[in-house]
Amino acid sequence: MDKPFSQACENNKSPILEKIRPYVSEVASVLEVGSGTGQHAAFFARALPHLEWQCSDLAVNHAGILMWCEDSGAANLPAPLTLDLSSTPWPVNVVPAIYTANTLHIVSAALVEAFFAGVKQHLASEGVLMIYGPFNYHGQFTSASNQEFDAFLRSRDPDSGIRDIEWICALAKNAGLTLHADNTMPANNRLLIFKRQ
Repeated sequence: MDKPFSQACENNKSPILEKIRPYVSEVASVLEVGSGTGQHAAFFARALPHLEWQCSDLAVNHAGILMWCEDSGAANLPAPLTLDLSSTPWPVNVVPAIYTANTLHIVSAALVEAFFAGVKQHLASEGVLMIYGPFNYHGQFTSASNQEFDAFLRSRDPDSGIRDIEWICALAKNAGLTLHADNTMPANNRLLIFKRQ
């Protein structure tokens, strides 16, 4: 198979790295939930050699992720774990940091709730959760392009779509997390940083 490629990942990887670097400067490992193509993992692992970047995704995506992992040459990038949000428990113990990008608007609302249930179970005390993607505020889209993207998502799966940040923050609070930063990112995206106290 050809190595999977996402232009969006290429465009946003550097801005994301700039924002997450301070939060992972002293952690030993990061669990990425929904690694997709594996491009973020390959880039971040090379840029953050002090930590282990652990990919996870559905098994169907592992072959492509492995291609990016192997081509990166990074020694801190182990083989991806199989993580299905519809199944519990997650294939990890307690982790100091969790990262996910462009996942919560793709999966169903029930799986968003399952994601936060997993975070509640597996994120360490004083751990950090980093979520990248588009969000609505006060039930409103932040751009016309996000509204069009949401319509496209819902045409494929009525239970997907851009999530309200208020709902995300409520789920995070229930998981014992507090919103620490809400960063404006390129292409009408956000990077949310939550911390567990």
